[in-house]
Amino acid sequence: MVNLILIIGLFLLMLFFISMVGIKLIKIPDILLYILLGLALSFVIKESKVIEVAGEIGLILLFFILGMKFPVNRLVSNSSRVWKGGLLDVILGVFVTALISSLFGLDWISSLIVGGFVYATSSSITAKLLEDENRSENKESEFMHLILVFEDLIAPILVTVLIGLSGNGMTITDFLLILLKISILAGIAVFFAKIVFKKAESILQEINQEDIFIVLITGIALTYAGVATMLGLSEVIGAFLAGVMLSEFTKKDKIEKAALPVRNIFLPFFFLNFGLHITLTSDIPHLGLLVVLILWSLIHKLIVGFIGGQWYGLSKRDSLNAGLSLTQRGEFSVIIAALASGDLKVFSNTYILVIAVIGTISFQFAPRMKNLIVDKVKEKTG
Repeated sequence: MVNLILIIGLFLLMLFFISMVGIKLIKIPDILLYILLGLALSFVIKESKVIEVAGEIGLILLFFILGMKFPVNRLVSNSSRVWKGGLLDVILGVFVTALISSLFGLDWISSLIVGGFVYATSSSITAKLLEDENRSENKESEFMHLILVFEDLIAPILVTVLIGLSGNGMTITDFLLILLKISILAGIAVFFAKIVFKKAESILQEINQEDIFIVLITGIALTYAGVATMLGLSEVIGAFLAGVMLSEFTKKDKIEKAALPVRNIFLPFFFLNFGLHITLTSDIPHLGLLVVLILWSLIHKLIVGFIGGQWYGLSKRDSLNAGLSLTQRGEFSVIIAALASGDLKVFSNTYILVIAVIGTISFQFAPRMKNLIVDKVKEKTG
């Protein structure tokens, strides 16, 4: 019989040790170290349900807390300013990438799969880095969060389309059905935010026992994320909308205080699990395409951040900072890459690992790179 208590305890100690090494010695983000630890453990552990479930809980609470920062009125008004940047992201990320892939000899279905895993920025890595680097209150962070939400709405639709194209027979009805599910999920969240939880606020305020309140808040986040998953959508969308439900709460700090400790314990397991599912080989297929796509991935997000950010209302400086900070890919890339087979699967895993590393480093150095670029432009124009 497997000793789950021992396994969880050992994993927590490993994560602590890795974090301390990252902070004290090599000065790189703990997220990246968790992914690399998962990659190292993948040679010993092929799959672990314990790590997977623990990681899912952490991811859900990460986006639940994020959703609380967006009351319904603010979310609606800001969404009307971000859709053009989101559409640009889809065009460049999916279709231009697919075109590049086809020029390297891939068939059109394989090219679209490549476009799919190149498209979406990693919501989990980006949201965690924004918090770790104390950039959550920066001007560009709201735009970045909304781009992530836009991508998380598009990605499930994209997965459905790609599954259909891969031979499982998606129809226009299936496509419309997923749009309907997203609309219903969002509508219920707005109803609860504006009516149910507003009326129940006085009751929630009276709950003084911290342990009971933690159970309630975690239960709300996990339940709505579970509903989203049951509907065939991303748990990230459900978690974010669960946060929106409680975004009208006048004492949101009480909710955040309850959710944070649980999130902080479980979230490292998500990145550990991410690393466990990356498969590498010594022979990298389509090496030329890999190099081109890594460069294109950086350019693609830089364009989305710089142009989309200005459409959103940011300055050129803040838009540039956003573009340099959106380059890491992650969870949806892994999901879409699972549709690939053979050489394309190995190629996708190599791409995801490399761009996750480069993107995380790019995020860290984005403020410095932004200042360097701005100074160079000033020198030339001056």
